[in-house]
Amino acid sequence: MSSRSETRLGVAMGLGAYTIWGLLPLFIRALQALPVADILAHRVIWSLAILLVLATVAKRWPAIRTAIATPRFLLALVASTLLIGTNWMIYVYSVNSGHTLQASLGYFINPLVNVLLGVVFLRERLGRPETVAILLAAAGVAALAIHQGGSTLIPLGLAITFGLYGLVRKIVGLGPVEGLLIETGLLLPIALAWLLTMPNALARPDAPAIWLVMASGLVTTVPMLLFVGAANRMRYSELGLLQYVGPTLQLLIAVLVFGEPLLPIHMLAFALIWSGLAVYVAVTWHRGRVTPSVPE
Repeated sequence: MSSRSETRLGVAMGLGAYTIWGLLPLFIRALQALPVADILAHRVIWSLAILLVLATVAKRWPAIRTAIATPRFLLALVASTLLIGTNWMIYVYSVNSGHTLQASLGYFINPLVNVLLGVVFLRERLGRPETVAILLAAAGVAALAIHQGGSTLIPLGLAITFGLYGLVRKIVGLGPVEGLLIETGLLLPIALAWLLTMPNALARPDAPAIWLVMASGLVTTVPMLLFVGAANRMRYSELGLLQYVGPTLQLLIAVLVFGEPLLPIHMLAFALIWSGLAVYVAVTWHRGRVTPSVPE
């Protein structure tokens, strides 16, 4: 597959991942009767079950064994496991405690973190139009952050943990199935220990249906695989800009479905952020028009 085709596939995978993540609060809220730790434990267990099947069907076990036997890969995946586990915990807590708007702010900040990490660690360069786009988005995020006052632990925690997670996975370059399988495998002992030692929350009268709990593996695995696939096919800074799809959907769900208040400061920030994205899209489209096509 040519480099251009790889990039297009990466864009499609990124959009798919961020759309699913944008709708995820609806699913998380359906599990609200369960403690946060129980939701996380079930996400790990059922995600691992799906990944075991995928690894077998796709014949990824040789690559998995090689990654486990390579200290560099294994240490990197231990780090990414800690980062994604922390990110999941913060996110589930924020949605089920009525702070979905703060969660959306975290994922509005995350693309800026991605750009910064891409420039610092991957030596990616930004042109003037991309810089203008980032500054517009940063102004919107700054407005939201100022409005939040001191309550920035949730958004900053989400932005930093997921930004570093994506960077580690991009540097390692391991395939999405094998990488995510090893990560969930590392989390499995903790998940099992929690569920086996704590009271069975699924036995409560208000507990969600077991099929809904099992589906947590699917809604966890699919966007993660799409995200890692996208991160391996496109520039990290560009992947970060695509992410505004996710928090925008989260913001709309927070206001229209969960009834969280949308204030004028939110509308100002929203306008600035999407203006920056519009600049970026326009520049990318223009470059595609003036760049001669290359046979594939």
